[in-house]
Parts: sequence; C-alpha cells; structure tokens
Amino acid sequence: MSEFIGELIGTMILIIFGGGVVAGVNLKKTLSEGSGWVLISFAWGLGVAMGVYAVGSITGAHLNPAVTLGFASIGEFPWAKVPIYICAQMLGGMIGAVIVFFHYLPHWKETNDPAVKLGVFSTGPAIPSTMANLISEMIGTFVLVMGLLFIGANTFTEGLNPLIVGLLIVVIGMSLGGTTGYAINPARDLGPRIAHWFLPIPGKGHSNWSYAWIPVIGPALGGIYGGLFYEAIFKTNGTIIFWVFSIGILLLFVTALVQELKKAS
Repeated sequence: MSEFIGELIGTMILIIFGGGVVAGVNLKKTLSEGSGWVLISFAWGLGVAMGVYAVGSITGAHLNPAVTLGFASIGEFPWAKVPIYICAQMLGGMIGAVIVFFHYLPHWKETNDPAVKLGVFSTGPAIPSTMANLISEMIGTFVLVMGLLFIGANTFTEGLNPLIVGLLIVVIGMSLGGTTGYAINPARDLGPRIAHWFLPIPGKGHSNWSYAWIPVIGPALGGIYGGLFYEAIFKTNGTIIFWVFSIGILLLFVTALVQELKKAS
C-alpha cells in the first residue's frame, strides 16, 4: 500500500467513526439520539485510534494536515511528502463523510434543523467570535501536536501507542472542545464540509463557508507552533522561526482579548 492510500484510508476511518457518532447523537430517530458530548468525545478518540492502528505502520498515521505540518516544521517529516499527505487526508475526509451520509440515509429528512445536519460534517462555534474561535482551534491543535510528541518520546507496550493517542483526542474533546467543536484537523473539517456542499442532503442549508477558514488556519498554526515549541523548550533548540511565531501568536492573543473586552464593556 502506498503512503497516499494509507493516509486516505486512515483519515476515512477517522471520519466514519467521528462523523458517524455525531450523526447518531444529533440526527432524529436514531437509537442513540441525545447520547451527548461524552459519547462523542470517546468515539472520536477511538476513531482516531483505529485509524492509527490501520495505517500507522505504513504512513505513521498523521491523518491530519496540522500534524503533518507540525512534524515537518521541526524536521521530523520531509517537506517533499507534505503535499501528498495533505491531499490524501482531504480526500479521505470527504470519502468518510460520504459514507456517513449513506449510512444515515433515512434520518436526514427526519431532521429539520440545517445546522444539526451541517454539524455531522463540520464544526462550528458555540459563540461566534472570529479571533477567539481561531485561538481555540490553535490551542487545541497545539496541545494535540505536543501530546503526540510527548507520546513519541516514551516507550509503551507494543501496540498501545494508538490507544494512548485516542485518549489524547478524548481529553482534548472533553476539556477544550466546547468552544468550537475541536476540529483540530483541517481534513476533518474541510473535507467533510466539501462533501456536505455537494451531497443531496434534504433541507441541508448552507455549508457556512464564511467560518470554514478558521478550522483550517487555526489548526495549521497551532500544529506548527506545537512542533516548534516542543523543539525549543524540550530539546532546547529554539530557532528564529520559533521566536517569530511566538510573537505573532502573542499578538493574536492580545487582539482577541481586546476585542472580547470591548464586547463586554
């Protein structure tokens, strides 16, 4: 199996389980309707674990452009392979979303709220606030990439690593997911959002393209900074790029704070 096919299949598996649990919890007249956020967080984590089990030995199981960019930024992954991995991840995300659509085929017409249908495919903010939402996605993905590097620096019983990665996704969802739905993965959000756009979903409404850039840019920035931060702090190998990123991110945080304070006044 090629690395392209591996990343495609791994990301597809992730979306089948992750998008599938969101559909099961939120679409009408499913047997799991209303099961809640805890179920969603655990299923996403286990979905990631299964994707890693499936293709980890073939591709390293990034399954996420932000992870690929984060690893490449510190020399843990060759830049020449980045476009191949990202294209595979995006396509895998779309295919996974299409499979979820067909699995829940009778339930789309039973669900009246277009936002609920879109939520099966892509994320959205609990409180729309551009800078704050961007920062939430950056923080979640920063923690993800740092966590993956922490896990990689330790030795586990053979075969346990994917499960630990899955638990990392669970804790990110439970602790940091309540603001934007923790996309923390451009392929998890943009790929299925494109599928939502072209699929014949009854009463689906719009695909919220005005928000779509946030779960792409936020995770990309957070993933790169997670890699740079790990390299600078834990390996004492700070570069000028790390310091430039640090200043830029600090400015984003200050801007977001000022905007929220103005709204509160």
